[in-house]
Amino acid sequence: MNAHKILQDLEKKHPGELEYLQAVKEVLESIEEVYNKNPQFEAAKIIERLVEPDRIFTFRIPWVDDSGKVQVNLAYRIQFNNAIGPYKGGLRFHPSVNLSILKFLGFEQIFKNSLTTLAMGGGKGGSDFDPKGKSDAEVMRFCQAFMTELWQYIGPETDVPAGDIGVGGREIGFMYGMYRKLARENTGVLTGKGLNWGGSLVRPEATGFGNVYFANEMLKTKGQSFEGKTVVISGFGNVAWGAAIKATQLGGKVVAISGPDGYVYDEAGISGKKIDYMLQLRASNQDIVAPYAKEFGAKFVAGKRPWEVKCDIALPCATQNELNGDDAKALIANGCWCVSEGANMPSTPEAIEVFHKAKILFAPGKASNAGGVATSGLEMAQNSSKLNWSAEEVDRRLHDIMINIHKACQANGTDATGYVDYVKGANIAGFLKVANAMLDQGVL
Repeated sequence: MNAHKILQDLEKKHPGELEYLQAVKEVLESIEEVYNKNPQFEAAKIIERLVEPDRIFTFRIPWVDDSGKVQVNLAYRIQFNNAIGPYKGGLRFHPSVNLSILKFLGFEQIFKNSLTTLAMGGGKGGSDFDPKGKSDAEVMRFCQAFMTELWQYIGPETDVPAGDIGVGGREIGFMYGMYRKLARENTGVLTGKGLNWGGSLVRPEATGFGNVYFANEMLKTKGQSFEGKTVVISGFGNVAWGAAIKATQLGGKVVAISGPDGYVYDEAGISGKKIDYMLQLRASNQDIVAPYAKEFGAKFVAGKRPWEVKCDIALPCATQNELNGDDAKALIANGCWCVSEGANMPSTPEAIEVFHKAKILFAPGKASNAGGVATSGLEMAQNSSKLNWSAEEVDRRLHDIMINIHKACQANGTDATGYVDYVKGANIAGFLKVANAMLDQGVL
């Protein structure tokens, strides 16, 4: 495999799709050596088949707002690879949604799902619809219109979407209701469902929990744990919420959270009723953190992310490319020695280079944020068996999955000096399972 040549060809085919090309570049550079040691991969053109989606559905969504005006949004579903199981990946509703972002997310999802060892392929979807500021009735009408088009392409053994940014329990409920009406069946076709109709306990907080579990495994390699460590977190959604809860449970002190308007520094620590207040702010659909600072007398810094705060552990849990090279240098200068990604690709390539050069512990999202999709897989298993597991059972299985993902990254990413390149380890481990499955099944 000539990674440079493949990337050049992709840039010509897909000009301007920066996020997608960035994700592919990272994987190709990580697996090139392993790939070239296995000529059967080259003979079957595994990588050329893997970097292009199986199919992309693009459709318009007309819907009527509360004033009676017709609105039109663009939507997608990308089915990337199903060699090891049905396509699996979230739906994102946000104005920034475009083909490049969804292709990057779907491509990452292939390896993330592979790392969980559960039978799930990679996919992604969404729309440029913005649920923020919309009434429940408007969100319902959009979701119903969206599912009217999507339902024919998905199914419990075909493609199982979930939530992502802008798609929570409310949106999943509206979409599931329309799917059930159109398909005339109750199946596990979506994950992130309500507990009363097929959902799983622990699913909302699972990505954040899993990220902390993975970070704790990294800390153990240094004889350390979260106990007594200072933690900063970006983001204000389910991932940040779950990470704050679990980091606190394990003895860490979370001193910063962030939203679109800036970040809050709370020297006393963010726990207990303060985390409950975070939930109230999120439920208000304001998506801001300034009121938190006012409520608890904390410091609010407008227009910035929390990477300038002194800490031991940083958990970027907001969105892609939120942490750049300068941020990485600031973190290290302030004593940070462990970074574990809770979002999808939140660190830029320049930031990752800084972390690796400094030899700190660094976990890529495809490994450390796999807890969300892992628990979605556990929800699928519960749906298939028509059973509901306790929160303790789901959490135990999630914890075991994250421990095993860490082991796989270690086994494939440890160099001669003993330093673990978790990016390389995650990409190789995730790739090998999918590539060998593709070989077994022939050229499709």
